[in-house]
Amino acid sequence: MKVTGSCLCGDVNFEVDGEFESLYLCHCKYCQKDTGSSHASNLFSSDAKLAWITGEDKIKVYQLPSTKHVKSFCSNCGSALPSLQMNNELVVVPAGSLDQDISIKPTAHIFTSSSATW
Repeated sequence: MKVTGSCLCGDVNFEVDGEFESLYLCHCKYCQKDTGSSHASNLFSSDAKLAWITGEDKIKVYQLPSTKHVKSFCSNCGSALPSLQMNNELVVVPAGSLDQDISIKPTAHIFTSSSATW
């Protein structure tokens, strides 16, 4: 499967070639801060290939010190973007960054003990 995605302003465009193994809805405090919402929705693949079509120079990557929490985003509009994690062996794609529908359904809600009370 090959899917495309982009940021809100359209400066960054990417392509992911391969299958997603999971879609986690993460309720941890880090993901709440990242998204400004109750949870993050991220797709994971250990065999997909990520290619930047345009705007790779606009991508910023932030790793929260002393954690494995990584956020990639467009430096122009702030939209969440894919990242390579675990020594580039794992492609993590914010589900909302895709430009088309996919068939995978959420695998699990994780870190629900940190769920927002609102």
